[in-house]
Amino acid sequence: MKTLKVQGRYLFWNNGEPFFYLGDTAWELFHALNREETELYFAERKRQGFTAVQAVALAELEGLTTSNAYGRVPLCMTDGLPDPVRPDTEGEYSYWEHVDFAVETAAKHGMFVVMLPTWGDKFNLCWGKGPVIFNEENAYTYGQWIANRYKDCWNIIWMLGGDRKLEAPHRKIIDAMAAGIRSVDTVHLITFHPPGAQDSTDFLADAEYIDFHTAQTSHATDRCYQIEEVMQKMAKASEKPYLDSEPRYEDHPACFDASVGYFWDAADVRQNAYWSVLAGACGHTYGNHAIWSMTKNVSDYFPYTWKEALTHEGAEQMKWVKELRLRREYASLCPSPELVVERFPGMGRMAAARGTDYAYVYSPLGESFTVDLTGFAGAKCIKASWYNPRTGEETVFGILQAGSYSLVVPPTGGKGQDWVLVLEAIKA
Repeated sequence: MKTLKVQGRYLFWNNGEPFFYLGDTAWELFHALNREETELYFAERKRQGFTAVQAVALAELEGLTTSNAYGRVPLCMTDGLPDPVRPDTEGEYSYWEHVDFAVETAAKHGMFVVMLPTWGDKFNLCWGKGPVIFNEENAYTYGQWIANRYKDCWNIIWMLGGDRKLEAPHRKIIDAMAAGIRSVDTVHLITFHPPGAQDSTDFLADAEYIDFHTAQTSHATDRCYQIEEVMQKMAKASEKPYLDSEPRYEDHPACFDASVGYFWDAADVRQNAYWSVLAGACGHTYGNHAIWSMTKNVSDYFPYTWKEALTHEGAEQMKWVKELRLRREYASLCPSPELVVERFPGMGRMAAARGTDYAYVYSPLGESFTVDLTGFAGAKCIKASWYNPRTGEETVFGILQAGSYSLVVPPTGGKGQDWVLVLEAIKA
């Protein structure tokens, strides 16, 4: 079976080819969409270059008590509560048959389903509607059941958690669910989706079952401009790969407040992507406010339907960060902030990474900057190009002197005029 494996800080296919995790948050996918809509969603995301879709089996928005598009709920009732050891699989168009269809549709398009067995309010009701239904015993049984159902599907990654902290009793539940999964599925990777402004190393740095870590830098400003530090924190806490599984969403009200009058846009989500990847992430997750929720009725807080948002600018441009990352030798790339002399604050923060005989420097606002070229051993000169994150075009603009410092000026500047400087060593 075609499988993913961890190699150093990155993910690879079992044949040695690199895999770039380009995810989308479609949390309500199984719960909200019918089959025709599911087909449309995956076809568009495949066209846009996505490789993974994060979706929740027991969904956030009253996923236990309100039915899916076919009038079905995921669990049978026991003593007045949905029972995780009694999944409702009876009859045509059962809830789980519809989940099967989504997994099969993703596979047809060559995409992973990053499946959350449950949203976090089902084991930790610090907010949300729950109800809480999990304990250690039934979490193990449910993990075993859901893993057994999908263990033979090549395109599954397990994502535990669901936007909630793990205090001591919750950690035991997640450990039990992971053990249930691993009792029947030793092949598919496992990760964890943390609450906002935290990452999985805050709770599971010592968990052997975690294959790669994720952060949620979220939708306010307390983490979105500090992504380098967030990625460095995960790197210091664990030797495993890491990425941002929930950054600022396109079309999300900034700081969760629609009255501010600013919704995060394509330029904002591009910043998150390039900051993360050049800080050593094994991939990146995009999100759109209307897509995670599969919004069908617009409001001040959700200004678009999911179908309108499906082709918004940020989603169309995410593939270019993947294409840039796959364009050159993969495994050697590592963060190299020392390449840039200047240190611009906030939105203007530069990011840089170096691989074997090449380097990338991201200028989020098209600011001029000085690049340090003293670290290219054996180069007689450096070929310099500009990569456009909006179009994927790469254009050579000059030859720079190796072993020196050089001021570079991006083609355009200002918000939304971000550029990646591409440096390639020309050997003597």
